[in-house]
Amino acid sequence: MSDPREHLHAWLRDAHAMEEQAITMLTSQSQRLENYPELKERIDRHLQETRDQAAMLERCLERVGGGTSSVKDITAKMVAFGQGMSGLFVDDEVVKGSLASYTFEQMEIASYRILIAAAEHAGDQETKRVCETILQQEQEMARWLDEHVPAITRRFLERDRQEVTAKH
Repeated sequence: MSDPREHLHAWLRDAHAMEEQAITMLTSQSQRLENYPELKERIDRHLQETRDQAAMLERCLERVGGGTSSVKDITAKMVAFGQGMSGLFVDDEVVKGSLASYTFEQMEIASYRILIAAAEHAGDQETKRVCETILQQEQEMARWLDEHVPAITRRFLERDRQEVTAKH
């Protein structure tokens, strides 16, 4: 693969699979959140952003004559499904879910920075613009989590101490 555009297209397919994984993870989290309305609201908002991001990436791939990778998309969804199911077996699901979400956001941020550099190098200004838009959304979600994880943790600990449903 000596053509930078080939790498860009492969990385765009990876990013699409990553967003499909995020959709599955966020959907699972949202469905089980009962006692953390602010977190649920923010996850639901980011879930819609993530669906839009996947669609934007699909359009980028279609524009450059490629498509998404069904194998990568399915694999990512299966991994996310397993991650979502693991929440059923822990008593601190909301805390572990917040940790996983923050970590995933950081991976997405790094991925979009790579894509922006690759798109710029390949001369694909439209893909660069799309990735910059998505990067901004991922940074906003990571910032929100960074600011709210302490409060979510305290709420979990308070609910757990009171012996009311705390995990989700």
